[in-house]
Amino acid sequence: MAGAVRTLWARTYPRSGMVKIPAPGTGTSNAVLQTVRAASMDTVTEDGYCSIYHTHIPTNSLQKALLAAGSAFMSLYDPYRHDMVAVLAETTGQLAVRTLRDRMRNDVEGHRILQERPRINSSTLDLTGLRELPEGTFGREYIRFLDVNRVTPDSRMPVRFVDEEELAYVIQRYREVHDFMHTLLGMPTNILGEVAVKWFEAVQTGLPMCVLGAVFGPLRVSTRNIRVLTRDLIPWAVQCGRAAHCVLNIYYENRWDQSLESLREEIGIIPCPPLQCPTKA
Repeated sequence: MAGAVRTLWARTYPRSGMVKIPAPGTGTSNAVLQTVRAASMDTVTEDGYCSIYHTHIPTNSLQKALLAAGSAFMSLYDPYRHDMVAVLAETTGQLAVRTLRDRMRNDVEGHRILQERPRINSSTLDLTGLRELPEGTFGREYIRFLDVNRVTPDSRMPVRFVDEEELAYVIQRYREVHDFMHTLLGMPTNILGEVAVKWFEAVQTGLPMCVLGAVFGPLRVSTRNIRVLTRDLIPWAVQCGRAAHCVLNIYYENRWDQSLESLREEIGIIPCPPLQCPTKA
């Protein structure tokens, strides 16, 4: 199954922006790829490209189940395979994403986000301007998070397997605000920080991918750190997730100059308790 998913990924996620459906008779023996191709043919344009939205790959229920099983296996085997984590989210999270979309529609700020469709990447952010903001502002602390953890806002995969354009944007927005969650929660990108953020996101979003990462993530934590996680970080992350307003209903791009502490208070994020035995994960 792992090999099948790798092959499917390589063939359906080319480096170019558009997604080309493989032509009949290519000789591929990948069953998953064959079923994806067969279901896609009635929803593509004359030149063979998907038409619902720019990166969309049409799939039926059986294909989604195959993709979900393969990506779940690979995500558990290697949590840093962000491509497989992305596929898992898209193929298992339809009900949760619809609920998130409805919550956004029923919120003034969330509805505006759905209407304006802001994106978060290096071409839409003024990273230089954010660096010049005063210490303690949300924008400045976000830049500090990027620098310290050596991450970039361009690392999020495009949505491929969600069959409604608005729902595809909701899950894309969820991905792109993930680093904001790290900033708001004050969590690094090591395994302890990622598991804590996943517990927060699991409670907030209900996405099966987040639940899976939250439940199985601790299996990769060292024995000396498991107590810190189970005694301090997980209970705190769950409490934060329950107490906080829906994090997708915050127009973060309009909050750069707001103090991080006031934004935390507005959302309802509780300060992290002191860790009695903080160690490197």
